[in-house]
Amino acid sequence: MHLNSLITDLKTVSIKQDVKIWKRIALDLEKPTKKRRIVNLSKIDRFSKDNETIVVPGKVLGMGDLNKKITIAAYSFSGSAKEKILSKGSKAITILDLIKNNPKGSKVKIIG
Repeated sequence: MHLNSLITDLKTVSIKQDVKIWKRIALDLEKPTKKRRIVNLSKIDRFSKDNETIVVPGKVLGMGDLNKKITIAAYSFSGSAKEKILSKGSKAITILDLIKNNPKGSKVKIIG
């Protein structure tokens, strides 16, 4: 039930703010579990810059290292991924927290 309400919230904010990024993330989350994105920290580190906000419409796994201070929003995090993110001074937040803090979706990058 949590996923359905998140998808509804994403679509609602997308329409209210006239921002396409939230609808794109909602469509990714509507896919079957097997097709949902799974991203390792090494990939996030490779394709991000310091102080960026990254969205993973799926799960973040702890394989690899994170060498930048960034904010990562995802549907879910593995325990090791969350531990590594926080130990580097970065932030691990939910997608719902991100849309509440940044409804316009400015300077947000999707990785996955």
